Amino acid sequence: MKLPFSKYQGAGNDFIIIDNRNPVFDKTDSALIARLCNRRFGIGADGLMLLENKTGYDFEMIYFNADGGLSSLCGNGSRCIVSFSQQLGVTGMKVRFLASDGAHEAILQEHSVKLKMGDVSSIESGDDFFYLNTGSPHYVKMVKGLESFDVFQEGRKVRNSERFKKEGTNVNFIEKEGEALFVRTYERGVEDETLACGTGVTASALIAAVNGLCEESGSCAVRTPGGELKVYYKRTGISSFTDIWLEGPAEKVFEGVIEL
Repeated sequence: MKLPFSKYQGAGNDFIIIDNRNPVFDKTDSALIARLCNRRFGIGADGLMLLENKTGYDFEMIYFNADGGLSSLCGNGSRCIVSFSQQLGVTGMKVRFLASDGAHEAILQEHSVKLKMGDVSSIESGDDFFYLNTGSPHYVKMVKGLESFDVFQEGRKVRNSERFKKEGTNVNFIEKEGEALFVRTYERGVEDETLACGTGVTASALIAAVNGLCEESGSCAVRTPGGELKVYYKRTGISSFTDIWLEGPAEKVFEGVIEL
């Protein structure tokens, strides 16, 4: 079987995207998904997405981690699949789609895609970390010297700790950098540091707002190893935010056909 696909990236977070409106892909085959995402034996990606028909929406996004497992929301992946949907002619410049955590809106702009995220109503504050859900679970910790920090080892340690080893968590390390926030993320499912993580950048920006590193209510510019993103939000309480948007690039890298 020959499978057409497109490869997209958002701030270095890269994805395989498949048009599955006329079902051609077996989404129960986790081994195949992992092989396609493998950077040595497959196409190579941080995750794989299917664009499917959904009544009442422009489309539904089904997202899988690089290990082949069905996953929760991916912010950068969502922005990429919105761009893909527009290139397919499925949508215009304003989009409404369904993801694992519910409905989302998105706006295509000249050089970026702006994605509306879900509201955040609670934030756990630990001794030296914060924990919240922005469509996916995120552990956030402020550190010094983030450029040389061992994100892989320290992130893996948290992700595989007694509390998180079963369900997993994404682990973000943040540091104020001039007028912006610098964020590096260890992602569950990839089990490594990725160049960016959309839901992680969103979580990190909200924690930065809580701690006075970014505007309390407004916006936060974020740098990741893969590029720059921006998060907009309204703070409505000590640990609550609404009207949250993630903005950044979503670019097509190439398209192709792979023999399965």
